[in-house]
Amino acid sequence: MWIGWIEFDILLGDVRSLKQKRSVVRPIVAELARRFGVSAAETGSLDLHRRAGVGIAVVAADSAHVVNVLDSAERLVAARPEVELLSARRGLIRSDD
Repeated sequence: MWIGWIEFDILLGDVRSLKQKRSVVRPIVAELARRFGVSAAETGSLDLHRRAGVGIAVVAADSAHVVNVLDSAERLVAARPEVELLSARRGLIRSDD
């Protein structure tokens, strides 16, 4: 079994409150979970208005599938016009490691 994760550091556009932040971040998290069948959540910069950390995790039998899902998720976030992807950190581990 292969376990992969990726955490995005994103800069939000014209956001002036945590409520506005949630209205931008929540649809991104929901789309990641729906489109790729992954676990997704806001994971960082919870108290900042214009920054957000979004993380996803995926489990599969094949490492190539995990890498493909992580790559696709990164492309999706980078293509969102309302946010700027500042960085993406990822990891891949085998369950028997």
